[in-house]
Amino acid sequence: MASNLDYLDPALLPLEETVRTYLETEEELRKAQVTQQTRQAEPAAQPAASLHQNPAELQQHISHLESKLTELRTEILRQLPARDEWVKVNLGYGPSRVGAFRNEAADGEEQYLIRVVH
Repeated sequence: MASNLDYLDPALLPLEETVRTYLETEEELRKAQVTQQTRQAEPAAQPAASLHQNPAELQQHISHLESKLTELRTEILRQLPARDEWVKVNLGYGPSRVGAFRNEAADGEEQYLIRVVH
């Protein structure tokens, strides 16, 4: 029974917080990219009260989010106790899983992809 409660380990709290921030940043990046694509497709249909009024600001915001995601990936890799296996964490409604898995498609140096199931 104890293995089912491993995800409540207080030592995993920093990893959980980093994963939450990673997921929020990933979602914000997706929304900014959709906004950018929409504006490129329909320049006349821009909303008046947009977060980023011009394309340069939006591109700068996207670049900032991409660099933040890179930093968060590095932090998650540092915090994970193992590679190529799942770690149970508490992201809300019971156990979720996070892991870093080898990217077989990558050429050259060893790269890992962050996977989150929640």
